[in-house]
Amino acid sequence: MAMEKTLWKHIQSLKHRSPLVHNISNYVVMNNTANALLAVGASPVMAHAQSEVREMVQIASSLVINIGTLDEYWHQSMLTAAETAHTSGKAWVLDPVGAGATPYRNTVLQELLQFRPTVIRGNASEIAALANTHQSSTKGVDSTVESHTAIDDAHVLSRAYQAVVCISGATDIIIDEQRIFYISNGHPLMGKVTGLGCTASALVAAMLGVVEDKTEATVAAMALLGVAGELAEQQSKGPGSLQVNLLDKLYSMTDNEFYAYIKCTPQ
Repeated sequence: MAMEKTLWKHIQSLKHRSPLVHNISNYVVMNNTANALLAVGASPVMAHAQSEVREMVQIASSLVINIGTLDEYWHQSMLTAAETAHTSGKAWVLDPVGAGATPYRNTVLQELLQFRPTVIRGNASEIAALANTHQSSTKGVDSTVESHTAIDDAHVLSRAYQAVVCISGATDIIIDEQRIFYISNGHPLMGKVTGLGCTASALVAAMLGVVEDKTEATVAAMALLGVAGELAEQQSKGPGSLQVNLLDKLYSMTDNEFYAYIKCTPQ
């Protein structure tokens, strides 16, 4: 129970401290991620203009870069933001949406990795492609392999960039250079709602803004979303109502609900 209490303490810290999270996200998920951040107590800002992105990173508590709807203009904005976060010591999350799908996407990701993301969060296909240790087909933004198959790739990335790596899947796996955590929460219906992986990355960024231990921050964010998804599904008739109920549960979850449902195993 000690670990569960620590994670809940981090979740409450997020609500009380309300960090400003700078999102360079994609068009598909901006509204979803902004609402999720508000629900958990964070303050979202969506800013990608090259004229202000450097200053916005410096103002924010943390940054998330999501390459889902990548283009040449956003490419430069992302590089500027990542460089600013790196040089100013701000925590930032890289969400490598569609890694491995095209050479251009891979090139942008390699450039972003040079600025040492604090956390890399993706599905197993994306993590494998990013590590470039073996061939892995990427089906859009959906993983074609199970999360445990990318553990070795996650270790490669963690060692290479001193980053926490989160592999999302039926079981979420969070890895740093010494620790590994398995979170077996969530529900398959969550896969029918667009952008919940992107929401996970935004919640991780929010938690990074208030928690010193970046691995624990990542575990807390993933546990919060997974438990909220399970609870929301119980009240939902399908993916439409799940999306609404998930936001409500992110906002209203109690400690008793969290303790009753959390399934987090450290190794």
